Amino acid sequence: MTDGNGLLSARLLVVAFEGWNDAGEAATGAVRALKELLDVAEIAQVDPEVYFDYQFNRPTIATNEDGRRLIEWPSAIMFGPTTPGAAGAPLAEDAQLRVSGTNAGNIYLLLGTEPSRSWKGFAAEILDAALAADVSAIVFLGAMLADVPHTRPISIFVSSDNPEVRAELEIERSNYEGPVGILSVLAEAAEKVGIPTLSIWASVPHYVHNAPSPKAMLALIDKLEEIIDVVIPRGNLVAEAAEWESGIDALAAEDEEMAAYIAQLEQARDTVDSPEASGEAIAQEFERYLRKRGDGQGGWADGRPGPDAPRAP
Repeated sequence: MTDGNGLLSARLLVVAFEGWNDAGEAATGAVRALKELLDVAEIAQVDPEVYFDYQFNRPTIATNEDGRRLIEWPSAIMFGPTTPGAAGAPLAEDAQLRVSGTNAGNIYLLLGTEPSRSWKGFAAEILDAALAADVSAIVFLGAMLADVPHTRPISIFVSSDNPEVRAELEIERSNYEGPVGILSVLAEAAEKVGIPTLSIWASVPHYVHNAPSPKAMLALIDKLEEIIDVVIPRGNLVAEAAEWESGIDALAAEDEEMAAYIAQLEQARDTVDSPEASGEAIAQEFERYLRKRGDGQGGWADGRPGPDAPRAP
């Protein structure tokens, strides 16, 4: 956690988008959980007519609390604290009700659907809203499908292109090269206008097709709380994550091929996590694992390779 004086101790914008960056709905699920816990209100919204192809991101229809049928359009909405800068209530008073901590009143949220077009214009509009709100840093949440076992802690990768953020948090710069989503476009645009950024990614087991993934949501929230100056109630997420894992265990118990594959993933993960593992041993284990797999690529929610694909350190 920060010491309260760093880059991430002032006004933060936490961002997640549905789509390519959101395997298991983990990133958007985490931000929605924050929205329910924080005292926030809508402060900006993009015009969906400009950025979305409705044949690709179709509007949905739902019934509201008054019984009216309404069409909901894909969009991106920024939320801000109703009382900016106000500290959250002491943890003992509301640990199960709301986000607490000295920075709780400085958290802004951006939640939406990845746009279909005009990404540069979209990024410019979002950053104009962030600058108008005096946002001092942006935290991007993402999730991707990867060759990881559901029985182990969810792998989290934290990175930043900003040297000051990397020095403050002692994290790395991503060395991924390849196709990107809207998060990367927004991050580059933010850095250009002087807003430092940080990315937190969760690796979701690719063989688990049912969404959402509460265990990945929980992992993202755990890491977010560790980095910024807040305490975030977990609500039912801990129990839901346990049920999610138990459900997959039950499926694997009835499928020998799936169980054997999960055992291979566990062996590879345990080798990497072992305190006595050397870089050479980890590399050899991954080589054996990749030969068995044939392809060995972790990837994004649509199956394309992602930045946290298994690789030897």
